[in-house]
Amino acid sequence: MKKYILSLTLIFAFCSSLFAQEKIDDVQIRKLLITESAILNLYVDTVDQKKLTEDAIRGILEKLDPHSSYTPAKDVQSLTENLNGSFEGIGVQYNMNEDTLVVIQPVTNGPSEKVGIIAGDKIVTVNDTSIAGVKMTKEEIMRRLRGPKGTKVNLGIIRQGVKGIQKFVVTRDKIPVYTLDAYYMIDDHTGYIKLSSFGQTTRDEFVTAANELIGLGMKDLVVDLQGNGGGYLQAAVAMADEFLDAGEMIVYTDGRTTGRHDYRATKQKMPFGKVVVLVDGYTASAAEILSGAIQDNDRGIIVGRRTFAKGLVQRPIDLPDGSMIRLTVAHYYSPVGRCFQKPYTKGDKKKYDNDMLERLNSGELLSADSIHFPDSLKYTTKGGRIVYGGGGIMPDEYVPLDTTQYTRFHRELSAKSCIIQTTLKYLDKHRKQLVKDYDVSSFRKQLSLKQEGKKYDATILNYNEGFLRFKDSFEVPQEMLDILLERAKEAKITYTDSIYQASLPMLRIQLKALLARDIWDMSEYYRIINPINEIYAKGLEVLKKED
Repeated sequence: MKKYILSLTLIFAFCSSLFAQEKIDDVQIRKLLITESAILNLYVDTVDQKKLTEDAIRGILEKLDPHSSYTPAKDVQSLTENLNGSFEGIGVQYNMNEDTLVVIQPVTNGPSEKVGIIAGDKIVTVNDTSIAGVKMTKEEIMRRLRGPKGTKVNLGIIRQGVKGIQKFVVTRDKIPVYTLDAYYMIDDHTGYIKLSSFGQTTRDEFVTAANELIGLGMKDLVVDLQGNGGGYLQAAVAMADEFLDAGEMIVYTDGRTTGRHDYRATKQKMPFGKVVVLVDGYTASAAEILSGAIQDNDRGIIVGRRTFAKGLVQRPIDLPDGSMIRLTVAHYYSPVGRCFQKPYTKGDKKKYDNDMLERLNSGELLSADSIHFPDSLKYTTKGGRIVYGGGGIMPDEYVPLDTTQYTRFHRELSAKSCIIQTTLKYLDKHRKQLVKDYDVSSFRKQLSLKQEGKKYDATILNYNEGFLRFKDSFEVPQEMLDILLERAKEAKITYTDSIYQASLPMLRIQLKALLARDIWDMSEYYRIINPINEIYAKGLEVLKKED
């Protein structure tokens, strides 16, 4: 009984420190404690107390909104590290080629590069434990490779042209995580920047890239938020501050107990001319904050399809064992007062998760005429444009989904990783020759200088002569297509010659783009793949109309 009273006292103290303004019903707390105590002491079978508690927490949160959630202690770090700007590990970009980890590029000046690990190396052992050919999960491999800064890990590596397994000792270090995927000059006066999420370093990454592009002559900017699932609200606010005049509203939040909080631009905006923002159905949360601020303040044109519609603010609450709950505490609203959150039924997450399928079935993804907003959700920007709340951001320029762009054969190849596996196998044999033929070393040298914070030549990074030759003249060889068909056969993917021929144009572009990514960087991938993206093409068309 003393133990029970102590537990109850500790829980009251914990709750009171968090929620002093709300009266706690001690009867309800006691019901939970008595229930768990009864199960542990009286239930017919042995139960796992930790699992019992976690299931109870999940059960409570599942009856709330779709975004309140529980994260076990073992997953908290991986949940937050991509947004916190760094993690601790060996520092390589990699892909899994069948069951072998292949280094795409070591992080510039990172721990792996410092000991001589290079692109194309295959990591087969970690601390003398085999990780290749043993069907080890990706999560387990990462657990073995990552670790606290300063600790050492022994890697066994197979390198093409070198006999046997080479041994490397890598000292783990902090590895930067970037939320800016790509940036480049589209033409002499138009820049392009793609953001994958909103983390602690997003604003700094963006400003660095934007200033580089401005130095190369950028006047107008395309901001690509397609597939951007969001992140930190503060990161979105900091980003919007670069586009708006001081004092202009960016977003405000309002909750039952949190009250209203306004976020406004605080400084002089960056010297962009016209701005186009690309969005789709997976543009969510913080990405919607930035899009909404630009749209409501008439700062730019939104192009694409209706966004995901997440307008709920979560507060992380750390639990005593290192686990965490993310609890929805407020809604956020755009400058003109619209809430982007789509309707939901508490406890019915399945229907909420199927929203994109419902959009497809309703015809919304194929025609803007299928989208209907009630007049009660109509708002007017200060420039007189009509915008709507209650379900994401409706773009100013709608782009229907082209369902004919990818064949069934292409979709199956992608789903079973055949396309990526083809690229890795081809590069395994031809990487050295491609690097030599397209003078990749000059690009790598400038990228290394940049990431070390030293003086670099932005012109070489953006107008690299070798890449431009690759972009304009390289054609996917028959050898690569033969590898692809071998992979399709191994994956038991059936096709006809007519479907294969219909798929070839898109497959060639995708294979070429993946080669560019692995030889150069993500910016070069997007420079090749973007022209076939219908939202990107429409964005450029809109910019030309504005001239």
